[in-house]
Amino acid sequence: MTGDGLLRQAPRLTLLLLTAPVAAGVLGTLLPAFADSAAGMRQLFAWKGLAASAALSLTTGLLATALSLGIALLIVASQHGTRGFARLQHLLSPLLSVPHAAAALGIAFLIAPSGWIARLLSPWATGWTSPPDLLILNDPMGLALTLGLVAKELPFLLLMALAALPQTDSARSLAVAQSLGAGRVVGFLVAVLPRLYRQMRLPVYAVLAYSMTAVEMAMILGPTRPLTLSAQIVVWMADPSLRDRATAAAGAIVQLSLVIAALGLWRLAEIAAKRALTGAAEAGLRGPKLDAPSRALSQVTAGCLVGVLGFGLAGLAVWSVAGLWQFPDALPRSLTLDHWAKAAPDLAQSAGVTAAIALVATAVALVLVLACLQAEHRFGLAPGARSYWILYLPLIVPQVAFLPGLSVLALAAGGGQGWVSVAAVHLVFVLPYVFLSLSQPFRAWDDRIATSGAALGASPARVFWRLRLPMLLRPILTAAAVGMAVSVGQYLPTLMLGGGRVETLTTEAVALSSGGNRRLIGAYALLQMLLPGLAFWLALMLPTLAFRHRRGMEVAR
Repeated sequence: MTGDGLLRQAPRLTLLLLTAPVAAGVLGTLLPAFADSAAGMRQLFAWKGLAASAALSLTTGLLATALSLGIALLIVASQHGTRGFARLQHLLSPLLSVPHAAAALGIAFLIAPSGWIARLLSPWATGWTSPPDLLILNDPMGLALTLGLVAKELPFLLLMALAALPQTDSARSLAVAQSLGAGRVVGFLVAVLPRLYRQMRLPVYAVLAYSMTAVEMAMILGPTRPLTLSAQIVVWMADPSLRDRATAAAGAIVQLSLVIAALGLWRLAEIAAKRALTGAAEAGLRGPKLDAPSRALSQVTAGCLVGVLGFGLAGLAVWSVAGLWQFPDALPRSLTLDHWAKAAPDLAQSAGVTAAIALVATAVALVLVLACLQAEHRFGLAPGARSYWILYLPLIVPQVAFLPGLSVLALAAGGGQGWVSVAAVHLVFVLPYVFLSLSQPFRAWDDRIATSGAALGASPARVFWRLRLPMLLRPILTAAAVGMAVSVGQYLPTLMLGGGRVETLTTEAVALSSGGNRRLIGAYALLQMLLPGLAFWLALMLPTLAFRHRRGMEVAR
């Protein structure tokens, strides 16, 4: 097959890589759930905690998604184009690079009864000389879990909103609405939001699916009696006697059904919101007085969430070097690197495995995404709605619904439980994020440059390698950094396909979270955060060095 023939097949191969593992995994989960006259289903429905666990997953997922989306839209509506919003944009990449487990551990260290907030308030404000007997962390309503999910999903939805805004003609639409007397916020809701939300629908669905099924955040921040359904499924899967495997498979099917039901409820809410906005527009709602309080509310909310995440991560760093740190001291009495020195061999091994898996998965994802985008450009391909649904498929289908089945099928096929299998399954989750990060800059590249190259006798392949790729170095490296961050943060895929034998920083940090060694937890979580941070730093610095004498050739975004 010629080079052009291979290039034409790249989109089909990529879509196959996204759909085949999910479909095979769901099938592999269905079979044990209904084997032996559906014994797994009977055992699941005999479990007394099913209703509470399912309700917890549903409520925390819906609440976290609604809050994340509402805050993101409020920020964009009230602050887009302001200096404060520009500063917030600069924080998006660092916030997105923080793995979910590290964020959850940081928040846990902050809000726990013996955490930093209680220490800062004690004893002068509260009179506490010992940690209060308050159920803040792992509360039965899942409020701590909801806080953690909102803190992590808000930056993602903000980024998706910013990526979609240029396609909505927002500036002109908002100007027209304001010329008719509408305030900034109401004008945005009526004139911009309907088109913006169409572009954001699939990312919102992905956030809803993740929020309902997050495992690592639920284990660290969520309730324990009962666990969320996804966390309970993982506990059943980890049973060495294998007696609960059928129950776990049945639970995965119920979890998938819950996600589908939640998506249906969300779709009904979308229809109701659309009718409400249409009614508000027809009624002549203007609301200029809403602008100032909306801006203040968005600033306070964004500041609080960034502060929670920032102080939580700072707490991880302090704990990793803390010596004696008794309650209610706000800071440790001494600092030491002994914990790092003792854990250095294990940290180095876990970091090496984590980096190797992330590099392999990201490199393959970059090759596939670049091939797809080049094929789209060369052959005039236009991805339709079905392609985008497939792209988001691994993000919308719950991981607990297909990873257990995929793990069993991989073992049956002789795939083993090594780092190669883990890297392969990471690719399924890394690829969508790399595509979303790179597609817009790739498509926005000025085709007149390619025309000039062709006029000078350059072939399409030469134009791609010598012009397009060098000029897109910054977006490519940024997409690679996003892919690295996604891979580093994967917990359940590593656990399922690695069979507990592949120890990454994320799996070790989550395993340590159930213990009491905060110093060791802080070291693992901090290193887990530093790896993607290093990737983003390189994505900023390497293009600066490469284009220091050729500024006009660089594509900035």
